[in-house]
Amino acid sequence: MSIAGGTAGAVEAFTTYPAEFVKTRSQFGGKKTPPLTIVRETLAKHGVTGLYSGCGALVIGNAAKAGVRFLSYDWFKSKLVDREGKLSAPRSLLAGLGAGMVEAIFAVTPSETIKTKLIDDSHRPNPQYRGLVHGTVSIVRQEGISGIYRGLFPVMMRQGANSAVRFTTYNTLKQLVQGAAGARPGQQLPSTITFGIGAVAGLVTVYTTMPLDVIKTRMQSLEARQNYKNSFHCAYRIFTEEGILRFWTGTTPRLTRLVLSGGIVFTVYEQIIKLIA
Repeated sequence: MSIAGGTAGAVEAFTTYPAEFVKTRSQFGGKKTPPLTIVRETLAKHGVTGLYSGCGALVIGNAAKAGVRFLSYDWFKSKLVDREGKLSAPRSLLAGLGAGMVEAIFAVTPSETIKTKLIDDSHRPNPQYRGLVHGTVSIVRQEGISGIYRGLFPVMMRQGANSAVRFTTYNTLKQLVQGAAGARPGQQLPSTITFGIGAVAGLVTVYTTMPLDVIKTRMQSLEARQNYKNSFHCAYRIFTEEGILRFWTGTTPRLTRLVLSGGIVFTVYEQIIKLIA
């Protein structure tokens, strides 16, 4: 399970990273910049590689995250299924919430913090980090281990909500499709159907968890310690100073990424499980 999940996570992260880069850049404070403007400016200054700034951190983190997510979700799921092996929507929500919390602690927060700081640093006049390894060492040297665990609370909230919504939507739609097609529980669906269901799950996830993602990005930026006391103070400042719509900044690039992500991750995961089996 962890091998399949890790491979799926790494493939998804690399494939969709430019959208993640644009989303993160658009969520920093200051002037609101349209996604296409961010792409044009980055390409003009840094070329195509500029859109992959911080990619290494996310690919490694995503592989670990997906491995932990699927492994922990399957563990929670095994404890919550009924006698017929079925998982109800509320129990799937609970299993996804548990998986999200576990992945936030062990994989997501460090990789997301490093990725966010590298992206924030990359568009400054004089960047201080020279890649993933140098950036990570510098952050730990300057701020200690707590430096790469910046924003743990909003990450746990976001990942818990992400996994709960995504797995519940995916499993509910999958069971509906299997029922409509007359397939038995556990039977493999065609890859195109799996991709479509995963994409819809990604779509639902984006709109329900976007505010948590914005707070997470702000708390992991280079100026977070100067600007915000904690996640609640960050949310309060965004709401009072920038308006409620700012919580949905970066929706378009995140939507692009998570719709593709949902399709890619679940398709790759189920195909690898099939091969292993």
